[in-house]
Amino acid sequence: MNLQVLLSTMNQNDTSILNKMNIQSDIIIVNQCNRNHFDEFTYNGNNVKFLSLAERGIGLSRNTALMRATADVCLFADDDVSYVDNYKDIILDEFKKYPNADILLFNVYSTNPKRTLFKIQRCSRVRFFNCLRYGAVMMAIRTEQVRRANVYFSLLFGGGAKYSAGEDSLFLAECIRKGLRVYAIPKKIGYVSQEESSWFDGYTEKYFVDKGVFYANLSKRWASLLCFQFAIRHKKMFGEEKSVIEALRLMRKGRDIFRYS
Repeated sequence: MNLQVLLSTMNQNDTSILNKMNIQSDIIIVNQCNRNHFDEFTYNGNNVKFLSLAERGIGLSRNTALMRATADVCLFADDDVSYVDNYKDIILDEFKKYPNADILLFNVYSTNPKRTLFKIQRCSRVRFFNCLRYGAVMMAIRTEQVRRANVYFSLLFGGGAKYSAGEDSLFLAECIRKGLRVYAIPKKIGYVSQEESSWFDGYTEKYFVDKGVFYANLSKRWASLLCFQFAIRHKKMFGEEKSVIEALRLMRKGRDIFRYS
């Protein structure tokens, strides 16, 4: 098996990102900027495809890379990730251990204590009810299996899109709906700084409306319950800016936008 990193980034003017991320495998870089240019070269013995495109949207960026992927296994990446030295071997070895797995999720530790990622503690099967805790930078996929399932990232959610974050959760949930087998693996493959966000501007009205749109997109049947559980479980997180009642009202507004649009 071989592996490609699929990197979504913006406004890169040189190739220093390869060293910054400690890239030790083939990689496809989708650099959203104000020009259109394609380059292909070798970096430390690995193939690099560098696409600079005058377009915007994280979902579009990830799809652009996924459609051009040629490796057996692909790893989604953002430009604030730095990989451990043996990340390629860790990932491919785990796919060998789990030959029936279509997607494996790995630990990527956040260096920002205010924006932590879920920490995988044990090997387990990931189901629809607990798939929302994993970010895209934790996902490694069997490329052909995902293509056969015809699953791609939503163009409506995430940085640069109409609605804020959620494209990674929708992607993983759709993979599970399509019958792909997903496992969480307690192995570390890298670190992510998460110092800046392309979509989070605080717990604004838009934040909660978008959250309601997201839950309705995830499940029309369970959208109301999902909104309610979010408001209750995370009230300490946003409580200084919005009450639970106000958060629920705004999320239901977003839910209805999706239902009746």
